[in-house]
Amino acid sequence: MKLRLSSQTLKVLGAFLEAPKEWRYGYDISRDTGLKSGTLYPILMRLAERGLLDTSWETVEAGKPPRHLYQLTPDGLQFAREHRRSRAAGLRRAALGEAKG
Repeated sequence: MKLRLSSQTLKVLGAFLEAPKEWRYGYDISRDTGLKSGTLYPILMRLAERGLLDTSWETVEAGKPPRHLYQLTPDGLQFAREHRRSRAAGLRRAALGEAKG
């Protein structure tokens, strides 16, 4: 199964690359990317299903709901870095092509 790399998925991967070893809350990723929960959480679920994200539940205090945490797996980190490089190369090629045209 191939992962669709929409601009939103690339934003999410980019947010994880800001601090690749850190566990992140969905709310924080939403704030950093500007993505609403209806867009963000399906992306997080797909990344986790493909082994690119680890997930964990954090229980803070009794009476408060647990919070879901996300972190890049080693494969996810490699994947995110590769796609950031390939996207940057594609943008450079596009810019050069426009400059020549």
